[in-house]
Amino acid sequence: MKKISASILSLFFAAAVGAQTNITLEDVSKHIGDSVTVCGKVADMRYFENSKNKPTFLNIGAKYPNQSLTLVIWETTRALFTTKVDDLMNKEICITGRIILFKEKPEIIIERPDQIVVQ
Repeated sequence: MKKISASILSLFFAAAVGAQTNITLEDVSKHIGDSVTVCGKVADMRYFENSKNKPTFLNIGAKYPNQSLTLVIWETTRALFTTKVDDLMNKEICITGRIILFKEKPEIIIERPDQIVVQ
């Protein structure tokens, strides 16, 4: 019985730790290092097919360089999408992931397609 109770308790804590915080696009810069869910419009998209790892950058909230958040999708992850990443342009999406800073701008690296949900 103790093993079952301990297992259930550890699952509860694992779920609580893995929970995402919902934030607004305006608050992204206040949550560097946090795992969050944030929603916004894809305002700009850039695909660098001649660069290492062929990144795709989705700029959320405004066009580069005034975006509130940048999503980075590497070539290996882009291949996992069942729909075209280009179809996200001008769509309202919600993104779940950890916010990092790159060149003083917030970004989330997309590792799985399910991190992006079209609204």
